[in-house]
Amino acid sequence: MRRVTIFGSTGSIGRNTIDLIERAPDEFQVVALTGGRNVALLADQARRLGAGIAVVADADCYGALKTALAGSGIEAAAGPDALIDAAERPADWVMSAIVGAAGLLPGLRALRHGTTLALANKESLVCAGQLLMDEARRHGARILPVDSEHSAVFQALVGEDIDAVERIVITASGGAFRDWPLADLPRATPAEAACHPNWSMGQRITIDSASMFNKALELIETREFFGVEPEQIETVIHPESLIHALVGFRDGAMMAHVGAPDMRHAIGYALHWPDRRDLPVARLDLAAVGAMTFRAPCETRYPALRLARSVMAARGQSGAVFNAAKERALDHFIAGRIGFCDMAGLVEDVLERMAGDAGLGTEASLDNVLAADQMARTEADRVLKAGAFRH
Repeated sequence: MRRVTIFGSTGSIGRNTIDLIERAPDEFQVVALTGGRNVALLADQARRLGAGIAVVADADCYGALKTALAGSGIEAAAGPDALIDAAERPADWVMSAIVGAAGLLPGLRALRHGTTLALANKESLVCAGQLLMDEARRHGARILPVDSEHSAVFQALVGEDIDAVERIVITASGGAFRDWPLADLPRATPAEAACHPNWSMGQRITIDSASMFNKALELIETREFFGVEPEQIETVIHPESLIHALVGFRDGAMMAHVGAPDMRHAIGYALHWPDRRDLPVARLDLAAVGAMTFRAPCETRYPALRLARSVMAARGQSGAVFNAAKERALDHFIAGRIGFCDMAGLVEDVLERMAGDAGLGTEASLDNVLAADQMARTEADRVLKAGAFRH
Protein backbone atom coordinates (compact mmCIF):
# COMPACT_ATOMS: atom_id res chain seq x y z
CA MET A 1 0.00 0.00 0.00
CA ARG A 2 1.44 3.38 -1.04
CA ARG A 3 1.48 6.28 1.39
CA VAL A 4 0.04 9.44 -0.20
CA THR A 5 -0.07 13.11 0.80
CA ILE A 6 -2.05 15.74 -1.09
CA PHE A 7 -1.17 19.42 -0.71
CA GLY A 8 -4.09 21.48 -1.99
CA SER A 9 -6.69 18.71 -1.74
CA THR A 10 -9.67 21.09 -1.90
CA GLY A 11 -8.67 22.65 -5.23
CA SER A 12 -9.50 21.25 -8.66
CA ILE A 13 -6.25 19.23 -8.94
CA GLY A 14 -6.66 17.90 -5.41
CA ARG A 15 -10.29 16.91 -5.96
CA ASN A 16 -9.41 15.07 -9.16
CA THR A 17 -6.54 13.30 -7.39
CA ILE A 18 -8.90 12.14 -4.68
CA ASP A 19 -11.37 10.94 -7.31
CA LEU A 20 -8.71 8.61 -8.69
CA ILE A 21 -7.52 7.45 -5.27
CA GLU A 22 -11.06 6.59 -4.19
CA ARG A 23 -11.40 4.32 -7.21
CA ALA A 24 -8.57 2.14 -5.84
CA PRO A 25 -8.94 2.41 -2.04
CA ASP A 26 -6.93 -0.74 -1.31
CA GLU A 27 -3.83 0.69 -3.00
CA PHE A 28 -3.38 3.90 -1.03
CA GLN A 29 -2.98 5.04 2.56
CA VAL A 30 -3.54 8.79 2.90
CA VAL A 31 -0.99 10.35 5.25
CA ALA A 32 -2.04 14.01 5.04
CA LEU A 33 -4.44 16.35 3.29
CA THR A 34 -4.12 20.14 3.22
CA GLY A 35 -6.45 22.88 2.06
CA GLY A 36 -6.89 26.64 2.14
CA ARG A 37 -10.09 27.79 3.86
CA ASN A 38 -12.68 25.25 2.71
CA VAL A 39 -12.91 23.48 6.07
CA ALA A 40 -16.10 21.56 5.32
CA LEU A 41 -14.69 19.96 2.17
CA LEU A 42 -11.28 19.27 3.76
CA ALA A 43 -12.90 17.54 6.75
CA ASP A 44 -15.16 15.51 4.48
CA GLN A 45 -12.20 14.39 2.35
CA ALA A 46 -10.17 13.47 5.44
CA ARG A 47 -13.01 11.39 6.87
CA ARG A 48 -13.69 9.61 3.57
CA LEU A 49 -10.03 8.75 3.04
CA GLY A 50 -9.10 8.08 6.66
CA ALA A 51 -6.27 10.60 6.53
CA GLY A 52 -3.76 10.72 9.38
CA ILE A 53 -3.87 14.53 9.54
CA ALA A 54 -5.79 17.38 7.89
CA VAL A 55 -4.18 20.82 7.73
CA VAL A 56 -5.89 24.09 6.89
CA ALA A 57 -3.52 26.83 5.72
CA ASP A 58 -5.46 29.65 7.39
CA ALA A 59 -4.71 29.49 11.12
CA ASP A 60 -8.02 31.21 11.88
CA CYS A 61 -9.84 28.10 10.61
CA TYR A 62 -8.27 25.72 13.11
CA GLY A 63 -11.22 25.69 15.50
CA ALA A 64 -13.70 24.95 12.73
CA LEU A 65 -11.54 22.11 11.38
CA LYS A 66 -11.03 20.57 14.82
CA THR A 67 -14.78 20.63 15.41
CA ALA A 68 -15.51 19.13 11.99
CA LEU A 69 -13.11 16.24 12.69
CA ALA A 70 -14.22 15.61 16.28
CA GLY A 71 -14.55 11.92 17.03
CA SER A 72 -12.86 10.83 13.80
CA GLY A 73 -9.39 10.20 15.26
CA ILE A 74 -7.94 12.42 12.52
CA GLU A 75 -5.46 15.03 13.70
CA ALA A 76 -6.30 18.66 12.89
CA ALA A 77 -3.69 21.39 12.41
CA ALA A 78 -3.47 24.86 10.88
CA GLY A 79 -1.05 27.47 9.62
CA PRO A 80 2.17 27.56 7.57
CA ASP A 81 4.22 25.62 10.14
CA ALA A 82 1.63 22.84 10.12
CA LEU A 83 1.96 22.56 6.33
CA ILE A 84 5.69 22.01 6.73
CA ASP A 85 5.09 19.47 9.50
CA ALA A 86 2.75 17.58 7.17
CA ALA A 87 5.46 17.56 4.50
CA GLU A 88 7.87 16.04 7.00
CA ARG A 89 5.64 12.97 7.42
CA PRO A 90 7.09 10.23 5.20
CA ALA A 91 5.02 9.45 2.11
CA ASP A 92 5.77 7.53 -1.06
CA TRP A 93 3.88 9.91 -3.34
CA VAL A 94 3.07 13.58 -2.76
CA MET A 95 0.78 15.76 -4.86
CA SER A 96 1.92 19.39 -4.80
CA ALA A 97 -1.18 21.33 -5.87
CA ILE A 98 -1.02 24.42 -3.65
CA VAL A 99 -1.44 27.45 -5.92
CA GLY A 100 1.36 30.02 -5.96
CA ALA A 101 4.76 30.36 -4.30
CA ALA A 102 3.28 28.95 -1.08
CA GLY A 103 3.71 25.47 -2.58
CA LEU A 104 7.51 25.70 -2.74
CA LEU A 105 8.46 24.94 0.87
CA PRO A 106 6.22 21.89 1.37
CA GLY A 107 7.49 20.43 -1.91
CA LEU A 108 11.13 20.91 -0.95
CA ARG A 109 10.56 19.29 2.44
CA ALA A 110 8.77 16.31 0.89
CA LEU A 111 11.69 15.68 -1.47
CA ARG A 112 14.01 15.14 1.50
CA HIS A 113 12.29 11.81 2.11
CA GLY A 114 13.10 10.49 -1.37
CA THR A 115 9.45 10.95 -2.28
CA THR A 116 7.92 10.96 -5.72
CA LEU A 117 6.66 14.53 -6.02
CA ALA A 118 3.78 14.99 -8.47
CA LEU A 119 4.21 18.66 -9.29
CA ALA A 120 1.14 20.66 -10.25
CA ASN A 121 2.55 23.78 -8.60
CA LYS A 122 4.27 25.38 -11.59
CA GLU A 123 5.41 28.32 -9.47
CA SER A 124 7.91 26.10 -7.65
CA LEU A 125 9.91 25.52 -10.83
CA VAL A 126 9.52 29.12 -11.99
CA CYS A 127 10.80 30.52 -8.68
CA ALA A 128 13.34 27.88 -7.77
CA GLY A 129 13.77 25.36 -10.57
CA GLN A 130 17.46 24.66 -9.99
CA LEU A 131 16.93 24.43 -6.23
CA LEU A 132 14.05 21.97 -6.60
CA MET A 133 15.79 19.74 -9.15
CA ASP A 134 19.02 19.73 -7.11
CA GLU A 135 17.09 18.75 -3.98
CA ALA A 136 15.47 15.84 -5.81
CA ARG A 137 18.86 14.57 -7.05
CA ARG A 138 20.42 14.97 -3.61
CA HIS A 139 17.82 12.75 -1.94
CA GLY A 140 17.16 10.26 -4.73
CA ALA A 141 13.64 11.65 -5.17
CA ARG A 142 11.70 11.97 -8.40
CA ILE A 143 9.62 14.86 -9.72
CA LEU A 144 6.80 14.04 -12.13
CA PRO A 145 5.03 16.89 -13.93
CA VAL A 146 1.28 17.22 -13.54
CA ASP A 147 0.60 20.31 -15.63
CA SER A 148 -1.15 18.80 -18.64
CA GLU A 149 1.39 20.34 -21.01
CA HIS A 150 4.49 19.15 -19.18
CA SER A 151 3.04 15.72 -18.54
CA ALA A 152 2.45 15.53 -22.29
CA VAL A 153 6.08 16.45 -23.02
CA PHE A 154 7.31 13.99 -20.39
CA GLN A 155 5.26 11.20 -21.97
CA ALA A 156 6.43 12.06 -25.49
CA LEU A 157 10.04 11.78 -24.30
CA VAL A 158 9.74 8.27 -22.88
CA GLY A 159 12.49 6.24 -24.54
CA GLU A 160 13.88 9.32 -26.31
CA ASP A 161 17.18 11.17 -25.95
CA ILE A 162 16.67 14.78 -24.85
CA ASP A 163 19.64 15.72 -27.06
CA ALA A 164 17.57 14.68 -30.08
CA VAL A 165 14.89 17.27 -29.26
CA GLU A 166 14.78 20.23 -31.62
CA ARG A 167 11.79 22.04 -30.14
CA ILE A 168 8.97 21.74 -27.63
CA VAL A 169 5.59 23.22 -28.49
CA ILE A 170 3.31 24.07 -25.57
CA THR A 171 -0.31 24.52 -26.59
CA ALA A 172 -2.68 27.11 -25.13
CA SER A 173 -6.45 27.42 -25.30
CA GLY A 174 -6.18 31.22 -25.44
CA GLY A 175 -8.45 31.60 -22.42
CA ALA A 176 -11.70 33.42 -21.97
CA PHE A 177 -10.80 36.40 -24.16
CA ARG A 178 -9.10 34.71 -27.11
CA ASP A 179 -11.77 35.99 -29.52
CA TRP A 180 -12.55 39.33 -27.88
CA PRO A 181 -11.66 42.53 -29.76
CA LEU A 182 -8.47 43.99 -28.31
CA ALA A 183 -10.29 47.25 -27.62
CA ASP A 184 -12.64 45.47 -25.20
CA LEU A 185 -9.95 43.85 -23.02
CA PRO A 186 -9.35 46.84 -20.69
CA ARG A 187 -13.01 46.59 -19.59
CA ALA A 188 -12.90 42.83 -18.86
CA THR A 189 -14.03 41.90 -15.35
CA PRO A 190 -12.67 39.22 -13.01
CA ALA A 191 -15.93 37.29 -13.35
CA GLU A 192 -15.60 37.26 -17.15
CA ALA A 193 -11.92 36.27 -16.96
CA ALA A 194 -12.77 33.37 -14.64
CA CYS A 195 -14.95 31.58 -17.23
CA HIS A 196 -12.72 29.17 -19.14
CA PRO A 197 -14.03 27.87 -22.48
CA ASN A 198 -12.58 24.35 -22.07
CA TRP A 199 -11.26 23.57 -18.59
CA SER A 200 -12.85 23.53 -15.14
CA MET A 201 -10.29 25.16 -12.83
CA GLY A 202 -10.03 27.51 -9.89
CA GLN A 203 -10.52 31.28 -10.17
CA ARG A 204 -6.88 32.33 -10.09
CA ILE A 205 -5.52 29.88 -12.64
CA THR A 206 -8.49 30.53 -14.95
CA ILE A 207 -7.80 34.27 -14.90
CA ASP A 208 -4.12 33.49 -15.50
CA SER A 209 -5.26 31.51 -18.53
CA ALA A 210 -7.18 34.50 -19.87
CA SER A 211 -4.09 36.71 -19.54
CA MET A 212 -1.76 33.85 -20.61
CA PHE A 213 0.33 34.40 -17.49
CA ASN A 214 -0.17 30.70 -16.85
CA LYS A 215 1.37 29.93 -20.23
CA ALA A 216 4.21 32.35 -19.50
CA LEU A 217 4.93 30.40 -16.32
CA GLU A 218 4.76 27.15 -18.29
CA LEU A 219 7.37 28.36 -20.80
CA ILE A 220 9.76 29.01 -17.92
CA GLU A 221 8.77 25.72 -16.30
CA THR A 222 9.60 23.88 -19.54
CA ARG A 223 13.12 25.23 -19.51
CA GLU A 224 13.66 24.40 -15.85
CA PHE A 225 12.23 20.87 -15.97
CA PHE A 226 13.58 19.63 -19.29
CA GLY A 227 16.78 21.68 -19.48
CA VAL A 228 16.22 22.92 -23.04
CA GLU A 229 17.17 26.38 -24.30
CA PRO A 230 14.56 29.17 -24.43
CA GLU A 231 14.71 29.34 -28.21
CA GLN A 232 13.64 25.69 -28.38
CA ILE A 233 10.36 26.42 -26.58
CA GLU A 234 7.31 27.58 -28.53
CA THR A 235 3.65 28.14 -27.80
CA VAL A 236 0.67 27.97 -30.12
CA ILE A 237 -3.03 28.74 -29.65
CA HIS A 238 -5.07 25.56 -29.97
CA PRO A 239 -8.70 26.43 -29.09
CA GLU A 240 -9.90 22.82 -28.88
CA SER A 241 -7.38 21.89 -26.12
CA LEU A 242 -7.06 18.34 -27.45
CA ILE A 243 -3.31 18.38 -28.17
CA HIS A 244 -1.58 19.27 -24.92
CA ALA A 245 1.99 19.55 -26.20
CA LEU A 246 4.21 18.44 -29.06
CA VAL A 247 7.88 17.47 -29.13
CA GLY A 248 9.81 18.01 -32.36
CA PHE A 249 12.97 15.99 -33.03
CA ARG A 250 16.01 16.75 -35.14
CA ASP A 251 14.85 14.36 -37.87
CA GLY A 252 11.75 16.52 -38.40
CA ALA A 253 9.33 14.14 -36.69
CA MET A 254 6.90 15.40 -34.06
CA MET A 255 5.15 13.52 -31.27
CA ALA A 256 1.93 14.88 -29.82
CA HIS A 257 -0.03 13.96 -26.73
CA VAL A 258 -3.73 13.99 -27.62
CA GLY A 259 -6.65 13.59 -25.24
CA ALA A 260 -9.81 15.17 -23.88
CA PRO A 261 -9.28 18.24 -21.66
CA ASP A 262 -9.39 16.37 -18.35
CA MET A 263 -6.69 16.81 -15.69
CA ARG A 264 -7.11 13.19 -14.62
CA HIS A 265 -4.97 12.23 -17.66
CA ALA A 266 -1.87 13.88 -16.20
CA ILE A 267 -2.73 13.14 -12.56
CA GLY A 268 -3.39 9.48 -13.30
CA TYR A 269 -0.17 9.12 -15.26
CA ALA A 270 1.83 10.53 -12.32
CA LEU A 271 -0.13 8.53 -9.74
CA HIS A 272 0.46 5.18 -11.44
CA TRP A 273 3.83 5.87 -13.12
CA PRO A 274 5.60 3.96 -14.61
CA ASP A 275 2.47 1.93 -15.33
CA ARG A 276 -0.52 3.02 -17.34
CA ARG A 277 -3.90 2.25 -15.76
CA ASP A 278 -7.49 2.55 -16.87
CA LEU A 279 -8.69 6.12 -16.25
CA PRO A 280 -12.26 7.46 -16.16
CA VAL A 281 -11.69 9.98 -18.95
CA ALA A 282 -13.47 10.49 -22.26
CA ARG A 283 -12.11 8.65 -25.29
CA LEU A 284 -11.77 10.87 -28.33
CA ASP A 285 -13.77 10.17 -31.47
CA LEU A 286 -11.52 11.78 -34.06
CA ALA A 287 -14.18 11.59 -36.77
CA ALA A 288 -16.53 13.49 -34.48
CA VAL A 289 -13.81 16.02 -33.68
CA GLY A 290 -13.37 16.54 -37.41
CA ALA A 291 -10.66 19.19 -37.27
CA MET A 292 -8.20 20.84 -34.92
CA THR A 293 -7.03 24.42 -35.37
CA PHE A 294 -3.89 26.34 -34.46
CA ARG A 295 -2.73 29.92 -34.61
CA ALA A 296 0.22 31.93 -33.43
CA PRO A 297 -0.33 33.90 -30.21
CA CYS A 298 -0.50 37.68 -30.51
CA GLU A 299 1.93 39.26 -28.05
CA THR A 300 -0.09 42.48 -28.09
CA ARG A 301 -2.99 40.48 -26.67
CA TYR A 302 -0.72 38.34 -24.47
CA PRO A 303 2.28 40.45 -23.31
CA ALA A 304 2.97 37.91 -20.56
CA LEU A 305 4.63 35.68 -23.17
CA ARG A 306 7.15 38.39 -24.03
CA LEU A 307 7.86 38.92 -20.33
CA ALA A 308 8.52 35.19 -19.90
CA ARG A 309 11.17 35.37 -22.63
CA SER A 310 12.89 38.23 -20.81
CA VAL A 311 12.82 36.27 -17.55
CA MET A 312 14.40 33.21 -19.18
CA ALA A 313 17.14 35.43 -20.60
CA ALA A 314 17.80 37.18 -17.28
CA ARG A 315 17.94 34.03 -15.09
CA GLY A 316 19.02 34.58 -11.45
CA GLN A 317 16.07 35.41 -9.22
CA SER A 318 14.02 36.90 -12.08
CA GLY A 319 11.64 33.92 -12.03
CA ALA A 320 10.82 34.52 -8.36
CA VAL A 321 10.36 38.24 -9.03
CA PHE A 322 8.14 37.55 -12.05
CA ASN A 323 5.91 35.12 -10.20
CA ALA A 324 5.54 37.28 -7.09
CA ALA A 325 4.71 40.38 -9.13
CA LYS A 326 2.22 38.35 -11.14
CA GLU A 327 0.53 37.06 -7.98
CA ARG A 328 0.18 40.57 -6.56
CA ALA A 329 -1.08 41.95 -9.88
CA LEU A 330 -3.70 39.20 -9.93
CA ASP A 331 -4.69 40.04 -6.33
CA HIS A 332 -5.19 43.67 -7.32
CA PHE A 333 -7.21 42.77 -10.43
CA ILE A 334 -9.52 40.46 -8.48
CA ALA A 335 -9.98 43.23 -5.87
CA GLY A 336 -10.90 45.71 -8.61
CA ARG A 337 -7.92 47.99 -8.03
CA ILE A 338 -6.49 47.59 -11.56
CA GLY A 339 -7.85 46.55 -14.94
CA PHE A 340 -7.23 43.33 -16.82
CA CYS A 341 -4.60 44.84 -19.11
CA ASP A 342 -2.87 46.60 -16.22
CA MET A 343 -1.57 43.32 -14.81
CA ALA A 344 1.14 42.90 -17.44
CA GLY A 345 2.18 46.54 -17.13
CA LEU A 346 2.56 46.24 -13.37
CA VAL A 347 4.62 43.05 -13.68
CA GLU A 348 6.87 44.55 -16.34
CA ASP A 349 7.55 47.61 -14.22
CA VAL A 350 8.49 45.48 -11.22
CA LEU A 351 10.85 43.39 -13.37
CA GLU A 352 12.55 46.53 -14.71
CA ARG A 353 12.82 48.23 -11.33
CA MET A 354 14.33 45.14 -9.72
CA ALA A 355 16.69 44.18 -12.55
CA GLY A 356 20.21 44.12 -11.14
CA ASP A 357 18.98 44.94 -7.62
CA ALA A 358 21.93 44.54 -5.27
CA GLY A 359 19.62 42.91 -2.74
CA LEU A 360 18.89 39.96 -5.00
CA GLY A 361 21.35 37.16 -4.39
CA THR A 362 22.44 35.19 -7.46
CA GLU A 363 22.94 31.86 -5.71
CA ALA A 364 20.11 29.33 -6.11
CA SER A 365 19.33 29.17 -2.39
CA LEU A 366 16.01 29.09 -0.57
CA ASP A 367 16.85 32.27 1.33
CA ASN A 368 17.54 34.15 -1.90
CA VAL A 369 14.35 32.90 -3.53
CA LEU A 370 12.18 33.84 -0.55
CA ALA A 371 13.86 37.25 -0.28
CA ALA A 372 13.27 37.96 -3.99
CA ASP A 373 9.65 36.87 -3.63
CA GLN A 374 9.01 39.23 -0.72
CA MET A 375 10.88 42.14 -2.30
CA ALA A 376 8.88 41.80 -5.52
CA ARG A 377 5.55 41.74 -3.68
CA THR A 378 6.51 44.88 -1.78
CA GLU A 379 7.68 46.57 -4.97
CA ALA A 380 4.45 45.66 -6.79
CA ASP A 381 2.39 47.27 -4.05
CA ARG A 382 4.66 50.33 -4.05
CA VAL A 383 4.36 50.73 -7.82
CA LEU A 384 0.58 50.37 -7.66
CA LYS A 385 0.31 52.96 -4.89
CA ALA A 386 2.41 55.40 -6.91
CA GLY A 387 0.21 54.76 -9.96
CA ALA A 388 3.24 54.96 -12.21
CA PHE A 389 3.08 51.58 -13.94
CA ARG A 390 2.37 50.96 -17.63
CA HIS A 391 -1.30 50.94 -18.62
